[in-house]
Amino acid sequence: MSLELWLAFVAASAILLAIPGPTILIVVSYALGHGRRAALSTVAGVALGDFTAMTCSMLGLGALLATSAMLFTALKWLGAAYLVWLGIKLWRAPPTLGAAGAEGEAGAAPELRPWRMFGHAYVVTALNPKSLVFFVAFLPQFLDLSAPLAPQMIVLEATFVTLAALNALAYALAASAARTQIRRPSVQKAVNRVGGTLLIGAGVAAVTWRG
Repeated sequence: MSLELWLAFVAASAILLAIPGPTILIVVSYALGHGRRAALSTVAGVALGDFTAMTCSMLGLGALLATSAMLFTALKWLGAAYLVWLGIKLWRAPPTLGAAGAEGEAGAAPELRPWRMFGHAYVVTALNPKSLVFFVAFLPQFLDLSAPLAPQMIVLEATFVTLAALNALAYALAASAARTQIRRPSVQKAVNRVGGTLLIGAGVAAVTWRG
């Protein structure tokens, strides 16, 4: 793979990743609701989720989804239901900052644990059928058929996962920084409800997508 082809892939991936989707919405929602620890946990989940989706695509799952309308629809509804469920949980979540603005109280609810948020971000990212089909259509545009394919695919996958993680981290840190300015429980509750609404909206958008 030439440097020019790789740079073209980097540019195209960066532009596509900058457009917020369900993955970014869950990262921002958790960062707004639970702070920097949530941001780092969800970013790790996004990175592993994208790695899983790209690997499955390369192994042919994306092609299977592209030809199986039933499987695509089932995964789309499953992912949408999961987003709506997460949105409802975030909507109902209590404020997590006290009047003094202390972050990460010991009495946090079980669903606020980092490994849970990591798992939620991973599932939303890895089980997005649009990503699987997208990778199958997107990656071949940057492959040099005159050179061995396996090394090129490894480079492209590592590049995309790194860019996806950095993109999610930027969104998460920005949302987390905004959260540190929030002190009143009423404002925190409003933020949780906005984030929950975004997740529910993302779930609804997922099942109405016709691309």
